[in-house]
Amino acid sequence: MSDSNGPRALLTRIRGWLVVFVVCLVLSGATAFPLVTELRLLDEALASWAAPVAELFPGLAEWIARVRDGVQAADEQAPYLLYGTDWLAFAHLVIAVAFYGVYRDPVRNIWVVEFGMIACAGIVPLALICGPIRDIPFWWSVIDMSFGVVGILPLLVVRRMIKRLEAATTAPAPEAVPA
Repeated sequence: MSDSNGPRALLTRIRGWLVVFVVCLVLSGATAFPLVTELRLLDEALASWAAPVAELFPGLAEWIARVRDGVQAADEQAPYLLYGTDWLAFAHLVIAVAFYGVYRDPVRNIWVVEFGMIACAGIVPLALICGPIRDIPFWWSVIDMSFGVVGILPLLVVRRMIKRLEAATTAPAPEAVPA
């Protein structure tokens, strides 16, 4: 019978949480590449099959249309501006790769998890400061901040499990009984 709290089980759970976190990080990064297409499709959806959502949240539909118009204009008139979102996407992918070190050796690379937690916490002041400067509606900044809050939760769980794994694998050996 195996110990469900033993080092091997902890390592398996840590890796499972990491895979989920990395997949979400990669998906959020990958979606920053096709912004023009995504916003067009989202705007079309809000005008057709998702119209009930647009009726329930008219500010959302207006905001999506405004952002689509802006991104589309930038794509047509100054496509180099969208290069910034390409770098945003790339940063997500690079950060995701850093978590491979945690996957391989969680105890040694716990600093990557802690770095991720700091980055998640940093989303809140960034949204609160830059949102108003960039004329972003507050409710949208709240959505942005939720990524930091939601993102930090699995990292907190992973960090706690890594600390338990560290304690389980560095426990002192029992003292030898003198003869």
